[in-house]
Amino acid sequence: MHNALGFSDLLRLIDERSAAFRAAVAAAPSLDVKVPTCPEWTLADLAQHIGDGRRTWAATVAAGPANAKAAVEDVPMPEQRDELLTWLEDATAELLAALEAAGPDQGCWVWWTGSPPNAGAVARHQLQQLAVHTYDAQITIGAAEPLPEDIALDGVDEFLQTCVTTTSPWPHEPATIAYHATEGRSWWLGFDEDGARIVSRTTPTAEATATASDLVLFMYGRRDLGDVESQGDPRVFDRLIAWEPA
Repeated sequence: MHNALGFSDLLRLIDERSAAFRAAVAAAPSLDVKVPTCPEWTLADLAQHIGDGRRTWAATVAAGPANAKAAVEDVPMPEQRDELLTWLEDATAELLAALEAAGPDQGCWVWWTGSPPNAGAVARHQLQQLAVHTYDAQITIGAAEPLPEDIALDGVDEFLQTCVTTTSPWPHEPATIAYHATEGRSWWLGFDEDGARIVSRTTPTAEATATASDLVLFMYGRRDLGDVESQGDPRVFDRLIAWEPA
């Protein structure tokens, strides 16, 4: 697993993206505004997701190796904005404290199979979740910014390792997608009867080229295929998006 960001970097950037998320919430004209990239949610719903999710992961990391994510006592989200911002800040502090106490190598429950079941992998994924949802909050208030380059470059690799890598058989003919970040890095993702995984450089069935930020946003459904430069068979992207591994 390639990871250009050290554990201390991950914790620092989680704190930074969390602050950026709170700044977007603070600047919103209303918490009832719809989130364009999550149309079923209002900004209040997105804030609830951020606060509750970080507390759950904090408890899961603190619990150590387990067969399921930790149960968490409900901490109701305040309705007043100033109190809501404090509630969000406290949730981030709980997550960072749990990660720091655990260290990167402590095992814990995770839902994925392609990345290690430990606190370091949780920190890495939590950073990406916060980065993408900060983008969601920013676009909601009309102030969207690209994901920071260091976060985005690690985010492409993290998404492919954590969210795509699987041993579930690919239900179509074998294929390879090449993702090229204009910052200078590339990844090749192979699909066949053995599942999906990052592979060595090879001739791809399809390719996508964009900034690392736009690649991450494309992977998380915040960009369409038309928003990146693509080559090859576009059906491979459609099949990947529709694929639900067992």
